[in-house]
Amino acid sequence: MTFSELYRRSPSAHGEAPGRVNLIGEHTDYNGGFVLPAAIPRRTIVDLAPRDDRLVRVWSAQFPDIDPIEYRLGDERRRGAWVDYVQGLTWVLAAEGLRAGFDARIESTVPLGSGLSSSAALEIALGRALRDAFQLQMDDVTLAVRGRRVETDFVGAPIGIMDQMACSLADTTSALFLDTRSLTYSRVPLPPASALIVIDSGVTHRHAGGEYAVRREECARAAALLHVKELRDVSGEELDRVNGLPEPLNRRARHVVTENARVLETVRALEACDLSTAGRLFLESHASMRDDFQVSIAPIDALVELARHVEGVYGVRLTGGGFGGSVVALADRSKSAEAARVIVESHNLKSRASARVLVP
Repeated sequence: MTFSELYRRSPSAHGEAPGRVNLIGEHTDYNGGFVLPAAIPRRTIVDLAPRDDRLVRVWSAQFPDIDPIEYRLGDERRRGAWVDYVQGLTWVLAAEGLRAGFDARIESTVPLGSGLSSSAALEIALGRALRDAFQLQMDDVTLAVRGRRVETDFVGAPIGIMDQMACSLADTTSALFLDTRSLTYSRVPLPPASALIVIDSGVTHRHAGGEYAVRREECARAAALLHVKELRDVSGEELDRVNGLPEPLNRRARHVVTENARVLETVRALEACDLSTAGRLFLESHASMRDDFQVSIAPIDALVELARHVEGVYGVRLTGGGFGGSVVALADRSKSAEAARVIVESHNLKSRASARVLVP
């Protein structure tokens, strides 16, 4: 349904944001480390119109059979549904001066549960529309910080800052090299001869609760035992200390320390257009996520193992928080479309799975 069909008037504000794929730097953001995401050509779009009362009405084209959901500003309560990300943002933005309600229509091509930051794309797109409609004084970094609060303080997902920063700042032609401690960033152009392949495994993942929260707590315990504020403060020369931690804290910390180093090395490789080295780092990252951080699962491992041997693929890894979601491959641009087709068709034939190509 169009905005006018839903609300009998036209929208006056608009916001968009892309989904993101993380090239490398997984579970480093909530440890104060480095990440290297890029935007994908799938977007979330929000159209809205302010109201003269405190009522919020919001409808999503991803759930077309559900009528607009309603609530009042100040009465936000977690419902365990997608509308929590809308409620969370209005709850957070009350401190920025949001005082009036609105009608909103949401449309998105970022798939849910694929590890590509559908929730962050919604937060940033809606935040931009609200910023436009109500003249809220927030730059894109501040908006990302507010979006993270939606998830940590309202939804209850103990995430880092990467997703919101990527959806707010990244583009599809470069990788966003982000220091999650200082929030300083730079853009690293993707080599012209390269392409990214993103494949949804068909296994849905969620951030809120579960093993993701356990991993974060394990990292905090490891940092405390190493007498540092965050695992970012442990260098690669200190791996002997890391390996001396009790199981499984030694492996959790080893992943974070070595992953931070891999991000820095990947930046150098991309700047040098060294796709072979960057691909090797992708594979090393996946092995670390599988063995040390233990966030991969059998269907993902099978997909990675198949993809790594397909012609034109330099490297491939699980992307996102893990326990399902998507894989990202670095490939030769001239061979990427065929490689993506071969990977998905071969994987689905062998496992009767429902993997699908999302990018390209």
